[in-house]
Amino acid sequence: MRKDLPLYPKELSWLSFNERVLQEAEDENVPIIDRVHFLGIFSNNLDEFFRVHVGEVRRLTAFATGTDQKKHFSKLLGQINRRITHLQRRYTTAYLQVLKTLDRHNIHIVPETSLNQQQYAFINDYFHSRVLPELEPFFIDGRNPMPLLSDKKIYFVIDLKLNGEPRRYAVMDVPTSILPRFIEIPARKDKKEKVYIVLDNIIRAFLIDIFRNLLPITSAQAYMFKIGRDAEIKLNEQVSQSVLNRVERSLKQRKRADPVRLVYDSEMPKPLLELLKRKLKMGRYDTYTPGGRYHNSKDFMSFARNSKKYQYKKMTPLPAVPVNESIFSQLQKGGRLFYYPYHDFRATTNFLASAAIDPQVKEIRITLYRIAKNSRVITALINAVRNNKKVIAIVELRARFSEKANIHWAHKLSEAGVQVVYGVPEMEVHAKLISVVRREQGKNKFYTELGTGNFNEMTARIYCDFSYLIGDQNIGRDIYNLFEFMRFPNVRKSYKHIIASPFSFRRVLEASIEREIEAARAGREASLFFKCNGLVDSEVIAQLYRASAAGVKIKLIIRGECSLVCETPGLSDNIQTISLVDKFLEHSRVYIFHNGGEEVIWISSANLKKRCLDERVEVTLPVVDLEHRKLIRKIMDLQWNDNQKARVLDVKQTNTRLANRGGRDCRAQDAIYRYLKELPQQ
Repeated sequence: MRKDLPLYPKELSWLSFNERVLQEAEDENVPIIDRVHFLGIFSNNLDEFFRVHVGEVRRLTAFATGTDQKKHFSKLLGQINRRITHLQRRYTTAYLQVLKTLDRHNIHIVPETSLNQQQYAFINDYFHSRVLPELEPFFIDGRNPMPLLSDKKIYFVIDLKLNGEPRRYAVMDVPTSILPRFIEIPARKDKKEKVYIVLDNIIRAFLIDIFRNLLPITSAQAYMFKIGRDAEIKLNEQVSQSVLNRVERSLKQRKRADPVRLVYDSEMPKPLLELLKRKLKMGRYDTYTPGGRYHNSKDFMSFARNSKKYQYKKMTPLPAVPVNESIFSQLQKGGRLFYYPYHDFRATTNFLASAAIDPQVKEIRITLYRIAKNSRVITALINAVRNNKKVIAIVELRARFSEKANIHWAHKLSEAGVQVVYGVPEMEVHAKLISVVRREQGKNKFYTELGTGNFNEMTARIYCDFSYLIGDQNIGRDIYNLFEFMRFPNVRKSYKHIIASPFSFRRVLEASIEREIEAARAGREASLFFKCNGLVDSEVIAQLYRASAAGVKIKLIIRGECSLVCETPGLSDNIQTISLVDKFLEHSRVYIFHNGGEEVIWISSANLKKRCLDERVEVTLPVVDLEHRKLIRKIMDLQWNDNQKARVLDVKQTNTRLANRGGRDCRAQDAIYRYLKELPQQ
């Protein structure tokens, strides 16, 4: 690949994606409670960005060899910080606008200084009965070391002025893991209103009470801050220690990882800020973000969830499968394609629940990447063991930020008698697969589910993903054999009806793109239509540039990072790229090739990133059924024609909304639901 090919930095492109989330919070056409939730999503995304991407760039900057490398990463770190500063300013403006709009709808988030007598009495009682017992301040002045702080919490640093003594400084976490962040308090008389106060402000109102019996305090002032730590997990795959123990140990190391970001109240006195930096041992490559009075705005994601009036109207999922016929009888007639959250996720959970009690089912195999808190999937697997089925679960312990939860579920499954396999050495298992073996007429028959998203009831309500239930024996045998590889990595077989990473996905993808290039050069029609969450692999991007230069018409729907640079003369003239951010998270991966008019359509668990192509177990399925191909194509076309929520990814990724060029309004997520609802039941 040519080294001079243009690549947009993936970190800056990820921030461009988060800007699209912020645009939803800024949009006055979005229901006000949903705008609050988008503020929370933006904040949560930014926290994870620092823990993952900035942590990586910071390490590369600190340990770069050679002047050019160090300059490159230092420049990138500077670009990241400037971009974040700009987004933080926009966030603050959006936050203030949202508060005003909430006020107009008689929903108020009030400071502790504006309470009437009844409200003050309420928070006084709430503080002393509920909050005070959970507060544990510690002093950081003098030689006292800073205890280990969590990057999942918010903290107050408290400036205490004393009567006749030197001032003292203390740090205390705000106990949002125990108490709600937003507390509803009595409304004012004669008003139909909802009034909330944040837990932080209740604590601020009674700061002196926390230290009353300890020090002669004349005044106390609290300033909020939070830290972000490097989230990298380091695993030495050669050591003899079990994968489970290695991940558990790495999680403990993560808690002690270097802080990479300090977000602090901009009103904090400079001497106090400098003391905090010294105690946290933060240095020149770390990020310091001045903010307002409140942090951890990710808590906004749960704000007023029960207030249906000012949120998007809830969609009723379409029926999953007929209940008057067994799922196995249905699959013997043909596969079933579902698109969550438009379809009811019970298509998946009922499949597992049926397999768990069916006397003819002998074995169930499943990959688990992210698992819901109260999981019917887990319940079905445990019930299958009780019914004397052999159950094998491939639990990926390295799923970022789900490691702790996955360890919990792995223990629970093992205790119930499930055979748990902790991923594959040196490879993350990201494929979404279920394999059921059923004894029919003296032979083993395979029933398979393959998806683009996790088997997770919670995310299936808001993530757009395809899921394919299949009775095809050729595909079933391939998936079963892939499970054998995940159990015994030294045993590798060929897969004839699926495309699996890391074995063949890159090779088959490149060959399929090359076929379109050859067709274009021969003067025939050639096109590619891809949808995925990230496009950052430099080799794939280089081939897409070649395809564009050859005349292949390329359409891309990329939700997140996109390192391909559009509008580059001679390279990307024939490439159009959009992104969709709406009430549901676009999560499915679909790859469509013109193929001389005999269109080829893949659904996949894999994005176009190096790790997905070369370092993970991923599965891509060529969809053969004509009706299912039509359905996927229709959904892709509706998304491409969106002129309400689509943004153009131009050369600078400025997120310009796709203008309605005089045609009909099309909001893809609404249009898809209407389309699926009008279809006859599968």
